[in-house]
Amino acid sequence: MLTYKKSGVDIKRADSLKQKIAAKLRTQASAQLLKGIGGFGSLFEFPRGKYKQPVLAASCDGVGTKLKIAVLAKRHDSVGIDAVAMNVNDLLCLGAEPLFFLDYIAYSKLSEDTLLQVIEGLKRGCLQANCSLVGGEMAQMPGMYASGEYDIAGFCLGAVDKDRIIDGSRIAAGDALVGIESNGLHSNGFSLVRKVFSKNELKRYAAELLKPTRIYVKPVLSLLRSAVSDKRLAIKGIAHITGGAFYDKIARILPAGTSARIHKGSWPMPQIFRLVQNKGRVAECEMFHTFNMGLGLVLVVPASAAESIKAYLAKFNLNSWVVGEIIPGAKEVEIV
Repeated sequence: MLTYKKSGVDIKRADSLKQKIAAKLRTQASAQLLKGIGGFGSLFEFPRGKYKQPVLAASCDGVGTKLKIAVLAKRHDSVGIDAVAMNVNDLLCLGAEPLFFLDYIAYSKLSEDTLLQVIEGLKRGCLQANCSLVGGEMAQMPGMYASGEYDIAGFCLGAVDKDRIIDGSRIAAGDALVGIESNGLHSNGFSLVRKVFSKNELKRYAAELLKPTRIYVKPVLSLLRSAVSDKRLAIKGIAHITGGAFYDKIARILPAGTSARIHKGSWPMPQIFRLVQNKGRVAECEMFHTFNMGLGLVLVVPASAAESIKAYLAKFNLNSWVVGEIIPGAKEVEIV
């Protein structure tokens, strides 16, 4: 007799796993989480006392084909951090504080240990971002994925006071660009990386390739809060250097009449980028259009504030550099 289990979906196993996940996440819940994993949805009490004119901010993103490296190397403990980071760092670009995160994990056949490693990474990412992992979906879909492969994406909700939204509208010629160090490749460009390296090379470099995306929430939110009373720390725009990298992401925040000029060599570029470029014979413009090249965030700040902001970030053990400036132009990015 045909059953759902024989067709590839084991409901009892999934329920047992969800109970283990709920127990694992119980300790990370914030006081605002009224109902978490286990029901039809989650309840989160909005922290109204923190905001005068609260505006909600939302982001949805995934990890991409970096997951192929995780499966190949049989290392799944960091990709959950990537899923959180790709979302919370995007919210930072609006000046928003992440409140809670939901995940989506899809697979055909996957070991319980692999799933628990991914969940542990999600938990660690949320702790780094100071937000709650309130729930999500584990979708077992026989035939959609090869055995042992999976996809992971996430959704994050945040909040920002209306008068503190960062939208780039105040950016002007003469402002400085401050780049903050990345943790390597982060979660973009892996389709190209997998073309450049053989399977054996991907395994050899797995430790470097699977470094989790750096989460900038705590230092940057601290900086933004300090800037309310200290104008030496003012920030006019924030770009998260992900897909499309310098050319697309920085251009996205520029107002009409301005462009950005980036100076190559103004920051130390991690060796992994040179390795990809040389091994794959990738043009330099393509590298800057695909990878973060060592800078995970770029802040647009008044030129007079740049050194104070660098010193502030150093207190969080974050290296940063003045990597360019805003010039008159047509919302373009030039790299010189």
